[in-house]
Amino acid sequence: MSVLVEKMNVLAGHFREERKALSKAHEETKIGEVTAGQVLGGMRGIPALVCDTSSVNADEGLRIRNIPILDLTTKLPEEIFWLLLTGEHPTSAEVEELRAEFANHADIPDYVFDVLKAMPADSHPMTMFSTAVLVMGRESKFRKQYDEGLGKNDLWKPMLEDSIILLGRITGIAAAIYRLKFRDGSRIAPDPSLDWGANYAKMLGVSDNPKFTELIRMYLVLHSDHEGGNVSAMTGNTVSSALSDIYYSISAALNGLAGPLHGLANQECLAFVMEIYEHFKGVPSDEDLKKFAWDRLNSGQVIPGYGHAVLRVEDPRFTAFYNFGKANIDTTQDPIFGIVDALYKVIPGVLTEQGKAKNVKPNVDAASGSLLYHFGLKEYDFYTVMFGVSRAMGICAQVVLARAAGNGLIRPKGLTTPQLKKLLGA
Repeated sequence: MSVLVEKMNVLAGHFREERKALSKAHEETKIGEVTAGQVLGGMRGIPALVCDTSSVNADEGLRIRNIPILDLTTKLPEEIFWLLLTGEHPTSAEVEELRAEFANHADIPDYVFDVLKAMPADSHPMTMFSTAVLVMGRESKFRKQYDEGLGKNDLWKPMLEDSIILLGRITGIAAAIYRLKFRDGSRIAPDPSLDWGANYAKMLGVSDNPKFTELIRMYLVLHSDHEGGNVSAMTGNTVSSALSDIYYSISAALNGLAGPLHGLANQECLAFVMEIYEHFKGVPSDEDLKKFAWDRLNSGQVIPGYGHAVLRVEDPRFTAFYNFGKANIDTTQDPIFGIVDALYKVIPGVLTEQGKAKNVKPNVDAASGSLLYHFGLKEYDFYTVMFGVSRAMGICAQVVLARAAGNGLIRPKGLTTPQLKKLLGA
């Protein structure tokens, strides 16, 4: 990785000097106010982190290095990882170098598979995934070089090396879990001639359709990063800030991603679509679907896949998935995507009429699962693993940059309820 390391070496010095200068000049400068509602609401919206890899604007959606995500959907995941790290689009030679590095590290140690096979048969795929990542920590270059006394300014180098190794293996680990849980347990060997996303699609063994490979590449791109404050990214960064290695950090991040309010939401959205399919035995009329939605809302339940913690517009990642589906799926032949299409036409109006939701537009989870289902990946429990493979790319980049900038320990101040009441005069 000589070219990437060389680029990062220059950037790392710039990051450190910029951070030092900002801290020295503005240590006491206030950049916002914190309300009790934000504190009680899980720090929602408090400007408390620096994330250079991506940003999320409530009125626009995700940008990777200030580039709208919809402008990046045809890029290879390797290009996105390079962009996340350096802020630059890679040349074709640089993409090939990174692809080759991933391929060089695609072989997974046998002990990882031994651990997976030893786990209870009913283990959730995300439990298996997190465990497989964590168990590889014994090989961490970062931990070894830290113990040998590597200086703070150079810690990003073994962190980057660990990240490349992990990302080279992570698709094969995920595919192996899928094959072990939902197929005959046989593993499909990686092909060193293929790009990272194509290799992942191949190792899953779900479909030979080139459109499936195209979907997997786009899936990896769209889910790669979503600024630093979401549960998985913040968890990974917090663990890494203690100078834990990438295996601890990504394993912890995956545990956060597994929650139903985060990465697990995509499988809940498809379960909702399947519930509609089973109820109507096909795609319902708009009127029937509207009544179904109102019955659900009136019973105190939500409509999965609509609304977002930050966005107040249609999630551009949904737009990308939806457009892919419309271009490649005949809704008269696929009732599952047909229901997704029908929901898109009906639900915003229902939620607007209800008047409770701050955002009535679909988020990324409203469409992603239906596309995987269309191509034969029908096991809902695996969908969050798919998400996790992609998100590992963004968190690895964030963690490497944090070490390059010399970021300190993440340690916000906690308040007891009596202390908060005293501050509020309550």
